[in-house]
Amino acid sequence: MRNFIHVFFILFVIPLFAQDYFPKNDGVRQNFKSKIAITNATVYVSPTQKLEKATILLEGDRIVEIGTNITIPKNVTVIDATGKTIYSSFIDLYSEFGMAKPPATPRGGGMNATSYEPSRQGYYWNDHIKPEYQAFENVTYDAKSAAGLREIGFGTVVSHNSDGIIAGTGLLWTLNDADNNATRILNQKVSQHFTFRRSRNSRQAYPSSLMGSMALLRQVYHDAEWYEKGNSKTVDLSLDAFNQNKKLLQIFNAGDKLNALRAATIGKEFGVNYLIKGSGNEFERIEEIKKTGATYIIPLEFPEAYDVSNSFLAYQVSLTDMKFWNQAPFNLKILAENNVNFILTASDLKNQKEFLTQLRKAVAYGLPKEKALAALTTIPAQLLNQSANLGSLKKGSLANFIITSGDLFESKTILHENWVQGNRTILSKFDGLDSRGTYDLVINQINYELKIEGEAAKPEAKITKDSISFDTKTQFNDPWINLLVKSKDTTAKGYMRLNGVFDNAAFKGTATLEDGSVIPWSAKLKEPNKVKEKPTEEIVVPEMVPIAYPNVAFGNKEKPKQETLLFKNATVWTGESEGILKETDVLIQNGKIIRIGKNISGANAKTIDATGKHLTAGIIDEHSHIAISSGVNEGGQNSSAEVTIEDVINSEDINIYRNLSGGVTSANLLHGSANPIGGRAAFIKLKWGYSPEEMLVKEAPKYIKFALGENVKQSNWGTGGSRFPQSRMGVEQVYEDYFTQALAYEKEWKTYNASKSKTKIKPRYDIEMEVLVEILNKKRFITCHSYVQSEINMLMKLADRYQFKIQTFTHILEGYKVADKMAAHGVGGSTFSDWWGYKFEVKDAIPHNAALMQGEGVLVSINSDDAEMSRRLNQEAAKTVKYGNVSEEEAWNFVTLNPARLLQVDNRLGSIKVGKDADVVLWSESPLSIYAKVEKTIIDGIVFYDLEQSEAIIENIQKERNLMINQLLDAKNKGSKTQTPKRREVKHYHCDTLLEEF
Repeated sequence: MRNFIHVFFILFVIPLFAQDYFPKNDGVRQNFKSKIAITNATVYVSPTQKLEKATILLEGDRIVEIGTNITIPKNVTVIDATGKTIYSSFIDLYSEFGMAKPPATPRGGGMNATSYEPSRQGYYWNDHIKPEYQAFENVTYDAKSAAGLREIGFGTVVSHNSDGIIAGTGLLWTLNDADNNATRILNQKVSQHFTFRRSRNSRQAYPSSLMGSMALLRQVYHDAEWYEKGNSKTVDLSLDAFNQNKKLLQIFNAGDKLNALRAATIGKEFGVNYLIKGSGNEFERIEEIKKTGATYIIPLEFPEAYDVSNSFLAYQVSLTDMKFWNQAPFNLKILAENNVNFILTASDLKNQKEFLTQLRKAVAYGLPKEKALAALTTIPAQLLNQSANLGSLKKGSLANFIITSGDLFESKTILHENWVQGNRTILSKFDGLDSRGTYDLVINQINYELKIEGEAAKPEAKITKDSISFDTKTQFNDPWINLLVKSKDTTAKGYMRLNGVFDNAAFKGTATLEDGSVIPWSAKLKEPNKVKEKPTEEIVVPEMVPIAYPNVAFGNKEKPKQETLLFKNATVWTGESEGILKETDVLIQNGKIIRIGKNISGANAKTIDATGKHLTAGIIDEHSHIAISSGVNEGGQNSSAEVTIEDVINSEDINIYRNLSGGVTSANLLHGSANPIGGRAAFIKLKWGYSPEEMLVKEAPKYIKFALGENVKQSNWGTGGSRFPQSRMGVEQVYEDYFTQALAYEKEWKTYNASKSKTKIKPRYDIEMEVLVEILNKKRFITCHSYVQSEINMLMKLADRYQFKIQTFTHILEGYKVADKMAAHGVGGSTFSDWWGYKFEVKDAIPHNAALMQGEGVLVSINSDDAEMSRRLNQEAAKTVKYGNVSEEEAWNFVTLNPARLLQVDNRLGSIKVGKDADVVLWSESPLSIYAKVEKTIIDGIVFYDLEQSEAIIENIQKERNLMINQLLDAKNKGSKTQTPKRREVKHYHCDTLLEEF
């Protein structure tokens, strides 16, 4: 493969520099290079430097002189550009120009239509990793597409394949119709491309989630380093290519702002400075975006206004979508103000012709012109290491430039010409003729009326005779006109063709009649054009709705800040041996509980009268699937220990706010139950408005999700399930197999680290095995999805054999049957209060389960596993009082202190105790009452939910909606394009949610 690439390089690239050596068999060799002088123009030699009445002297494909005092040599073609402005042609670093798009491989229905093995040999074990793909081997120059790009100012693009998590290399080439690829291609391998999306052309199941893509990327980096040092016994063409591509520009198509932060995180881990393609919503997380230090590729696709003229349909549009319509055009202004480096792309535009319109809109909304120009010229040239050739106009650079009628960013400005490598494309003549008007047309001595209307550069002709109108098609290439006129004889299908030239307010030429005879025709102007050009409307910039944290409904005007708070005269549910304290004060300072007692005073504290109210520790949901992006399951393999929910925390999930309103302050975000060994968990605090990084409790002990039962053996995945295991016996064997591998892996590394041999071979670093070794060494703890007593027993016995302990059985609806064995093993049970009967293996569930397990000495908690139930976990805890005669304090501990103990964070959370984190909830009455309302939810001394403020928030939401609805109506009234209102669908994850498209 490498030899092939080398030979291809010789055959393909040498002609770039050696075309003169090719035999000339079709005529006499000519080495003539055209010399052209463009004079009297305003020239932007760079985004910040302008020359007036300047001359550009071209020879061949290069600028040989540029300035205001240029002596024009003899025998030079002179183009007078008086009144015109010249800019460097644009560069797009993110294009699929010329790339073939093979049809997607059909996947059929569900996981059963997928493959669990790669389709290739000699390459990486995963088909979605394709660094060996070379764009320059797969491009076809498309003259029509090139013309479209030149029309909007582009002269050079990086073309790449966007299919796959690692999608291969891109090439840099020009949009030069006049030459061939030997001249066009400036660099055949300039970039390596990444996405989080799997290949459309592979059926391989893994990865099936965003977190799976991130884990796979990490493993590739580890494998590439290991491979590069010669540790592999076999050849891997993908890793070969990946290592060769590391010195290229690394471009990551991340899309959404949170994904951009995720891409930057991976880059930081492996010392890679990605050029990150965003989606236009970076302004919503500008502080975090700024901290990445990355350069961003920003599309100029702004959302169309929603047609809200129907008030019923207007309610279908979420506040989030309305705000994005209002705020998105300000994105580039905000990036510029925050000194975030960025370039621009036309790649996401539905209609490429809208590029200049959208660019001018961004400038009208506050993007400085010089920043806009730099983002299209000098910055991409610098990133490509092509500043000597592209991006600015100077002696020696390629003759790539556009000529406009004036300031590029003014809406009336016309783009006249685009020169690429010295080759001229005329888009609109400098002083184009206006032939519009009404004419007396004479053909074969018969009089007609000819009306020419429409745009001056693209006129439309209509021919009439008395009241009869003739269908006419028009082609106008100033000053030439071609008219195709259909016969009015319904029995014939004949046409008359008029070819002529426009001069001195008249047309004349020849007409080819239906019978083929050729005669002269003429048309004299009778009445000049009366249609006035539509005045170009100035872009009216609407009031920008303030950015919220997060920028969705119920977001905060600013990030909430820590306070010193003093609760007076509360009924305090301590969760400790002190029990419930009446008329007690609690002082919170610096995010901690610092005093509990009576008659407490606090300097500078905000006092909250809690008389008649109840203060508790915040609820901890031990099993949650809220706040997760793009897939809760990585079900593409029977073990996915390498993935982690920490990678995909969604800080903008509205369920965070809803949970806060139900008194939840922390949640253990778990992987689903698609495989026996699932992914790692993320323990977060529900800090609404904060970043995923800030929500994550990094010091908390680390957990992983295991699963038993119907889900992991694919009982409910339809017929023909193909992945091992397919039985409960097979589930046990999966555990045996992987823990045996983990022991061998650990031994291999210990042997390597102890060896002093200079020829020792370093073992492969395997993220999945590293995690399993953590379990064996009691550094990571298992939460296991479970139902049936036989499997519960099996896993405890297996853990005993491998000398570790299961920390928690979750669901555990047959826990009451084996509670004594659970207590002996030391495993806790996190269960539902009264769910049963929702699938076959739940048929023996009873609502007394929690009380019965606790009675046998099992540490018990109540969890939600559901975005809706988690809002009322206080009531779920109260059910155990009814069903199990559990005391109210014990019942309350089921959702506070007990989950804290199961998660081993009870040193910080779960009760009201001096020194613990100030994660507390103020209730209107007993938290176990169905009438109790949360009045305040506080995390680390920060108020994240306030019942009183929520009413003001709702009023503000309505105010913002009304403002934007009027803006939308105004936009429609002024002729803006609109889109039909549509409801934003929010996906709720459960343990068995599969195949999220990401």
